[in-house]
Amino acid sequence: MNKRLKMSITLPGKVFFVGAGPGDPGLLTVKAAKLLQLADVVVADRLVGEEIIAEYVNAKAQVIAVGKQGGSGASKPQEDINRLLVKMAKRHTNVVRLKGGDVTIFSNILDELDALVAANIPYELVPGITAVSGAAAYAGIPLTARNHSTGVRILTYYQTAAISSDAWQELARFEDTLVFYMSGNTLQNIVSKLLQAGAEPQMPFVVVEQATTPHQHIHSFTLEAFVLRHANAMFTSPSLVIMGRVAGLYPQFAWLPNSEKRAPYFKPLQCQGGEVIASY
Repeated sequence: MNKRLKMSITLPGKVFFVGAGPGDPGLLTVKAAKLLQLADVVVADRLVGEEIIAEYVNAKAQVIAVGKQGGSGASKPQEDINRLLVKMAKRHTNVVRLKGGDVTIFSNILDELDALVAANIPYELVPGITAVSGAAAYAGIPLTARNHSTGVRILTYYQTAAISSDAWQELARFEDTLVFYMSGNTLQNIVSKLLQAGAEPQMPFVVVEQATTPHQHIHSFTLEAFVLRHANAMFTSPSLVIMGRVAGLYPQFAWLPNSEKRAPYFKPLQCQGGEVIASY
């Protein structure tokens, strides 16, 4: 009786949080590629390219698209993703939670970790090349170039109260390179806040659209020029903003020509019957 009972008990599988990098399939890490070959289930965000799924994921694995597209009703709610990870880990040995970029930078990983810990499910975090590393490298911008920057600040700005007035004044000195994730739609406000806080009007910055993908396109501005001539500009998602003196090095060291393909590399999601529709 006890023997049969023990045989019927199965331990939960393991969830691997894996960073897929910023877009170029060649930037996937060796460890990530090996885990995708072993995966029983892959739970993937929108910012994971189709080429990565096709080239690296085990053909027998179940691939579940959960979206994570800002402002889109097609994305699964975070609570549903949390429950999905727990359910899959109880049914399968190797579950890969595949996220664009790196798993620890603006990835909502905390909610998912909390859910796994509460369910006593083991997990592992596997880093990936984050968007700022990919965008800077593919733009030829050394983020901490000597005499240009003392460090890098990774930020996002999508709410008017997200950064205090005192903090804006500190940022406006541009001792560090400023990198804004997920802030393309609020860029006009960011530039205005920096100028109001005393930033140099001629401070350069770039907006990198769809970094490291075949659709990468870089726009170069100064704070003042953006306000005067480009304040209503729209950028293709995902876009990343690099601000500071190092951005002025872009014209000198750019090694990759801009693509004229303005279509999304990561296809926007659609919602049908309450389910996320993706092309995986």
